[in-house]
Amino acid sequence: MSKTENNTNLFNRAELRADCERCFGLCCVALPYSASADFAFDKDGGQPCKHLKPDFRCGVHDSLRGRGMRGCTVYDCFGAGQKVSQVTYGGRDWRQDPDNARQMFDVFPIMWQLHELLWYLTEARSLEPAHPIHDELQTALEETIRLTRLDPESIFGVDMWTYRANVNVLLLKTSELVRENGRRKRKGQTGRKNIPDRGADLIGAKLKGADLRYQSLRGAYLIAADLRGADLRGADLIGADMRDADLSGADLTGSLFLSQAQINAAKGNAATKLPSSLVRPLHWPA
Repeated sequence: MSKTENNTNLFNRAELRADCERCFGLCCVALPYSASADFAFDKDGGQPCKHLKPDFRCGVHDSLRGRGMRGCTVYDCFGAGQKVSQVTYGGRDWRQDPDNARQMFDVFPIMWQLHELLWYLTEARSLEPAHPIHDELQTALEETIRLTRLDPESIFGVDMWTYRANVNVLLLKTSELVRENGRRKRKGQTGRKNIPDRGADLIGAKLKGADLRYQSLRGAYLIAADLRGADLRGADLIGADMRDADLSGADLTGSLFLSQAQINAAKGNAATKLPSSLVRPLHWPA
């Protein structure tokens, strides 16, 4: 492993998890939301949540779901909050520096997208079946890290739509290589559930115990789907909407591009098997 690659991996392990103690409550201020099943009231972007304390902590953190703020328990910033707070703005918070507050709030969503890409690229680079494109993945990983270290004015100059599209090409190649390798290893096995590729409408689908190994569920609508006991090993879940999907007893070890936010939005239990990179949500039954 090269020195550059080793430094890249160390960066990712340290910085791609939300650390609210090092953030200025940016998700509680910068992002807008409307009264809904996820939020108890309306809030405009740039307006601090009424529950945000002067020390940037949430005053009702232990009772968010009971207060109708389920959306807060689902959200994950991939570590973008502390990056903007401590690196981009050098520890100067928006209360101390009100002239730059609006700029900080606008930088945060861009940084979130970059850190999300870092999450996916880090995983892709670690997958052995994707070896044929490891150099391309490493280049994209290092370039994305470079973009996260730009000054605010330069960050605004990043064409995120184009950049995400280019990275997605690599992520799709990774998915195809990994899933094809998995399918070859289990050739001849039966019982596989066939799912339409990309953006499948599986809202409320009855998939209890389904064999979904190495399927592409990219962008699938799995809202309230019954996935109890389903086998999702090797399945590509990037962008899948898993709100209220029941993952009780499901096996997601080895699934591709699964994020903490997706798991937080789903239902599960002690028998749900998760990738080692994710943590079991506190609101799941023990």
